[in-house]
Amino acid sequence: MSTPQLNKAIKDFTAAVTGEPNTIKLADFKGKNVVIYFYPKDNTPGCTTEGQNFRDLYAEFQKANTVIFGVSRESIKSHENFKAKQEFPFELISDPEEELCKLFDVIKLKKLYGKEYMGIDRSTFLIDKEGILRQEWRKVKVDGHAEEVLKAAQALK
Repeated sequence: MSTPQLNKAIKDFTAAVTGEPNTIKLADFKGKNVVIYFYPKDNTPGCTTEGQNFRDLYAEFQKANTVIFGVSRESIKSHENFKAKQEFPFELISDPEEELCKLFDVIKLKKLYGKEYMGIDRSTFLIDKEGILRQEWRKVKVDGHAEEVLKAAQALK
């Protein structure tokens, strides 16, 4: 599968999501910018902080005509609990089959305590209102990241 290319259209996709309706298509958001951030696991320190940072800037993203989706491999039930606990105003996408992860090429070899495994590489993608990938961040460090994404979203006209 080819990696998404900057300044090229993102292939339309359908995904299971928290809230109603419980599935979304990228095409449903034509006319809005879309932030898709991939994170390894619900309720872990870095992933919680990252989600909180996007939550805290949510109103600013809305002013920039931008919707936000967090994505990981956990179930909708896990996502619903995480979303409620952290009061996220945006939806979380469940990708247990890694279809979206593969589309965006975020599954990478990782190491933890000397063990290697395949996991989600923290990554964020900004898609403009025409469905074109305008910016990507890979190997994301959480501190300051949501603010950087917001600035990029605000810069889209």
